Amino acid sequence: MSPLLPHSIPVTDSTQEIAGWRKRFEPVLGEYLPAESRDPSLLHSAMRYASLAGGKRIRPVLVYSAGKALGMPPKSLDPIAASIEFIHAYSLIHDDLPAMDDDDLRRGRPTCHKAFDEATAILAGDALQALAFEVLARELPRANSKSLDVIHTIASACGSVGMAGGQVLDLSAVGRKISESELTTMHQLKTGALIRASVTTPGIMSGADKETISHFSSYGDCIGLAFQVHDDILDVTGNSAVIGKSTLADVALNKPTFPSIIGMEKSIKRARDLRDEAISHLQHIEGDISALTWLADYVVSRDR
Repeated sequence: MSPLLPHSIPVTDSTQEIAGWRKRFEPVLGEYLPAESRDPSLLHSAMRYASLAGGKRIRPVLVYSAGKALGMPPKSLDPIAASIEFIHAYSLIHDDLPAMDDDDLRRGRPTCHKAFDEATAILAGDALQALAFEVLARELPRANSKSLDVIHTIASACGSVGMAGGQVLDLSAVGRKISESELTTMHQLKTGALIRASVTTPGIMSGADKETISHFSSYGDCIGLAFQVHDDILDVTGNSAVIGKSTLADVALNKPTFPSIIGMEKSIKRARDLRDEAISHLQHIEGDISALTWLADYVVSRDR
């Protein structure tokens, strides 16, 4: 852990529970993916390579944590968790491409376009996005109108007013001086929108009232931005062997970051303030919020 971040990740009952969800999720994800032996095998191999490369699995764990607060068993949320992770995987494939961030390393392995080729990587990303919505359409209850609301929420989170829109703002900001407000908006779309969907969709599926979903949404907004602020900090202070990708990458690309705009000390404080605000929203949610509380701490204390 960086010496600039003395706050340690708390070890609680949630630590083991979340580890269990992560372990359980890997075969779930694999079952939804096409087998490598199925034609076109090259495309399916690339999809599995990008999706089953490990990682923090923050988004599916958030889905299960929100479900716990609502009394929903993890199995009932597998389609939502998998679809959101497929969308995240596709976004990383495209983000790493030469036309975007041009990264060679992801999670300690060659990026998808390096392990395969650019064309295959693009198509693998496209196919993973399609698979996400195929899983939702096939697995969620068709007679339940809430299923459509979940699909709409996830589609919006990854579209032009969500992740894709944030990526455009990210690319257009390279080499430019932008304000903290502009940077915040960019990351609320690029990173925050899908994280927010991860905690609101279980509430939608459960039929929770609008006020409860609003608090889930605000919690997601806070930790989504905190996640990105902390990523910016790790880009400067982290260990590339631990992170699994090159550090100082944003500096090399001349991309605006929170440390470059407001400084390291204020960035650390901003991340912690966002964590505290996220936890304050949980106090309005009935049910077991222990996992969500642990994750708010984890987001600003992790070393990768």
